[in-house]
Amino acid sequence: MRTEDAAPAGLSRRRLLGTAGAAGAAGLVVGGGAGAGVARAARDEPVALSTVGSAYVPFEGARQAGIVGPAQAVGHLVAFDLVPGADRKAAAALLRRWSDAVRTMTRPGTQPGTRSGTSPGRRDALPSSYDDQIAYDAGPSSLTVTFGFGRTFFGRTGLTGRLPGALAPLPDFAGDALDPKRSNGDLWVQIGADDALVAFHALRVLQKAARDTAGVRWQMNGFNRTPGATAHPMTGRNLMGQIDGTNNPKPTDADFDQRIFVPAGGSADSGSPAWMAGGSYAVVRRIRMLLDSWDHLSVARQEKVIGRRKSDGAPLSGGTETTPVDLAKVGADGALAIAGDAHVRVAAPASNGGAAMLRRAFSYHDGIGTDGTPDAGLLFVAWQADPLKGFVPVQRKLDGGDGLSRFLRHEASGLFAVPGGCGPGEYVGQRLLEG
Repeated sequence: MRTEDAAPAGLSRRRLLGTAGAAGAAGLVVGGGAGAGVARAARDEPVALSTVGSAYVPFEGARQAGIVGPAQAVGHLVAFDLVPGADRKAAAALLRRWSDAVRTMTRPGTQPGTRSGTSPGRRDALPSSYDDQIAYDAGPSSLTVTFGFGRTFFGRTGLTGRLPGALAPLPDFAGDALDPKRSNGDLWVQIGADDALVAFHALRVLQKAARDTAGVRWQMNGFNRTPGATAHPMTGRNLMGQIDGTNNPKPTDADFDQRIFVPAGGSADSGSPAWMAGGSYAVVRRIRMLLDSWDHLSVARQEKVIGRRKSDGAPLSGGTETTPVDLAKVGADGALAIAGDAHVRVAAPASNGGAAMLRRAFSYHDGIGTDGTPDAGLLFVAWQADPLKGFVPVQRKLDGGDGLSRFLRHEASGLFAVPGGCGPGEYVGQRLLEG
C-alpha cells in the first residue's frame, strides 16, 4: 500500500472532507512516505455516516501512526509497568503481540466478525482469547495505536546502555501538582479512533495481550469533536471554548521533520541513539482546567488572557485565525494589542528562542471532583525531536509568566521515547530490543 502527500487515489475531495471532519483535511493527509497519520477510505462514494467507519490509517511505515495525523474523536492514554521477573525477552514478545494485534485491527477489509473459512476479516488474526467482539460491526474508524518507552523500562530490561539522553527526567515546574501514581511508566500506549467502541476494543485487546508481562499503571480517557460535526473542517476547541492548535508546526514547514522527528542514524545533539531514527519524544500531561473560575470571566477578559478572539480564533492583533500573531502591535490606547502575559505571546516560538512542539491533545471529563468542580481539562500530548529544545523551554516560560496558568493545574506527567514504525513482519521497538 502506498502513502502519498496528497489525497489517496480514488478519494474525492468531498469524501476527504467528510472523513477529516473537524480535524481538517490538510492534517489528514500528512506524513508522506513515512506512513504516519494518513487516513484512507475503502471506497470512493458519496459522503455518508459510514465513511467514518471505513477510514483507516496504515499501521506499518517508517514512522508510527498517531503522531502527525489529527487527533481522533476518542482517545485512551495508558501506561504499563512490567511485572516482576519480566525481562528483555518477555518485553520483546509483548511488543510483537501488540504490533500483530494492531496490524490486524487497523487493516481494512470485510466486516469484523468474518470467521475462518471465508474471506479474511480484520478480526480473524486475533487470538480468540483477545477478541471479545466489542467492535463486531464497525470498520477501522481511523484507529491508530502508538507505542513508547519510559525511562524506567531500560533499567528493568537490562538496556540502560541504550537509554536515550533525551529521556532525562523533566525538570520540576512551579505550577506542578503531580500525582506520581498517574505519571511516567515503563511502557506507554496511545489509542485513537473515531468510534468509541473501536477504541475500547483496541484497549481491551492490548490489556489482555499484556497479561503475565505488564500491568496497567494508569489510564486516561479523552475525546475530541466527532468528524462531520461542523459544517466544514476547522480547528477544534478545548473545554474553555477556545480554538486550540492554530499555531501548531505544519508538515509543510521546511524544518518540520527536524523539530518533530529523530533523523536517520539518530542524533548526537539530543542523545538519541540510532534505534530512535524516525521516532519522536512524547510529553504527556494531564492538565486540569479550573473551569468554574474561567467561566466567571467575561468573554473580553478571556480573550485577553489567551490573546485571541473566542469566536473565530483570530489574534487580537488583527486578521483571521491563520493570520500570524503581531506581538508588536499597539492599540489605539497605546497598550499592546496582545498583553504581555497573554498565552499566545508567552508560548510563541519567537518568545522561546524558536522552540516549538507538535501538540496533539484530547479533552477529558471525569465527573465532579471532591471540591465540587468539574474534573475536566486537557490530556496534553506534545511531540518533538528533543524535549530539551521543545517542551522544556516553553513550559519554563509559561510557568513564570502565562496569565492562563492560574486557571490550570498540571496533575500528571510523563516522557516517553516513541521509536519509528515497523515493516511487514516486524514489531515496534524491534531495533531496540533485538539490536
